[in-house]
Amino acid sequence: MIGYSFWGFLGPGITDTPDGGRSHRRTLIDALSDDGHSIVFLQPDRDLREAGDDLGGRYVFDAGLPDIDVLFLEWRWPIPGRNTTACGMPGHTCDLHRQRQLLNYYTFSLGTPTLIWDKDRRLPADDPLRRRPGVVVYEAALAPTPGARRLLFPVSDAALDAADPAALAAHERPVPLVYVGNQYDRDDAFDQFFAPAAAHFRHVVAGKWTSTWRWPHVEFVGRIPFAQVNKLYGGALATVLLLPDRYAAVGQMTQRIFEALLCGCLPLAPRNIRHVNTFVSPQLIVNDAADTVRVLRWLSGVSGSQTHADLIAECLRRLDVFRLSRQVQTLREAISEVSAAGGATRPGRQS
Repeated sequence: MIGYSFWGFLGPGITDTPDGGRSHRRTLIDALSDDGHSIVFLQPDRDLREAGDDLGGRYVFDAGLPDIDVLFLEWRWPIPGRNTTACGMPGHTCDLHRQRQLLNYYTFSLGTPTLIWDKDRRLPADDPLRRRPGVVVYEAALAPTPGARRLLFPVSDAALDAADPAALAAHERPVPLVYVGNQYDRDDAFDQFFAPAAAHFRHVVAGKWTSTWRWPHVEFVGRIPFAQVNKLYGGALATVLLLPDRYAAVGQMTQRIFEALLCGCLPLAPRNIRHVNTFVSPQLIVNDAADTVRVLRWLSGVSGSQTHADLIAECLRRLDVFRLSRQVQTLREAISEVSAAGGATRPGRQS
């Protein structure tokens, strides 16, 4: 039994919340279930409480401390004014308190094998958890922190195999440039690679951007329902993969790359992203906004052609590193490893 802790949604959720995990979390969970694992979720059922979605009754949530074999945490970190306040205060979320409870009971008291997925790179490099026996830390990066392991955001093998580059290239794409995502720590990348180019092309920026006075010419439309993300990408020629510096430095690509590509929206990638050639074709690597403009003009000229289809096909091939089957194999090996190592020394469970 895997006890899985995450703060977000398995389904579409609600519009006014950040949760990039919606694009891949359920994909991974269902694959782990298909791999023979029973899973219980240890944070509140936000799908039901906030979105009124019971997910067909397929999943089990438990607010207590159930009997589990492995604890899997999507790592939560202190967010002042939200999860650092006292329980019951206006705006308080209890994700951090619950995570601490789970760690204290399972990891520290029972010695339960623990997998930590530090998806936002918030676990300090010197945190003692990284050195604790029976704990494995994962990062969604090609060059993770020393001692951590790689677990990338998964994309379904079936979705990749079913993608048709010719059909995607033939699709009408009236918007040359889009960006879907929130502002968090992306101002510099937006200034360098997107905003100046937006002055030359029809464009849309969807997501939570609370400080936009620097870019009066940019069309910000706010957050959009998760179900509309594919529609936006499906009518766009290209996007720019804007990453916070802490992601770019270690080659941590977000789920936006496969969300866009599976809709035929080509990803332009700043050259400062570590291992950028792993993610995109060389023709789509940009040095600055002038490069973004140059590549967009070229793409506009070849849109709908065999060149366009070939480019989509090449980029889809580069998504192989994100394949769900690869990520499941990574977890399969780790679960076997920590379970075997902890079995002989683990104290008995408390009743």
